Amino acid sequence: MGKKVSVLGYLYLIGMALVAIGFCCPMFKGLFGSSANGFDFIKNAKDGSFVAIGAILIFAGAIAGIVANFVPQLKGLKLIFAICVLAGAIVLIIGFTTNGGIYKKIGKAFLKNAMFGFYMVVVGIVAAVCGAVTGK
Repeated sequence: MGKKVSVLGYLYLIGMALVAIGFCCPMFKGLFGSSANGFDFIKNAKDGSFVAIGAILIFAGAIAGIVANFVPQLKGLKLIFAICVLAGAIVLIIGFTTNGGIYKKIGKAFLKNAMFGFYMVVVGIVAAVCGAVTGK
């Protein structure tokens, strides 16, 4: 008989892919032109700001998580990469609420300005964490 494959193992990969794709899609409207994706947060943030650090953690954790799903030596680190993405999201939210200027406006009207990329990242984070905790 063949090896039994768990659907929850794929939940992690789907979640990380949603995070990476959502990071590249428009996340907030009315910023830096018509809409802003995650790379705009990195590009327009001051050196070493919470917003840039959070955005880098989210994207790097998602890419590392996707790679870890295919490299057998890194399978044990899947939960760490999911936590890295979650920590990046928390740091990004802290950056929005504590930085001044345009980021402070996002923090006050967070969900009002959110676009589909933001929701893809949120759903991806939840799916990846659930898949990393429950999947094998």
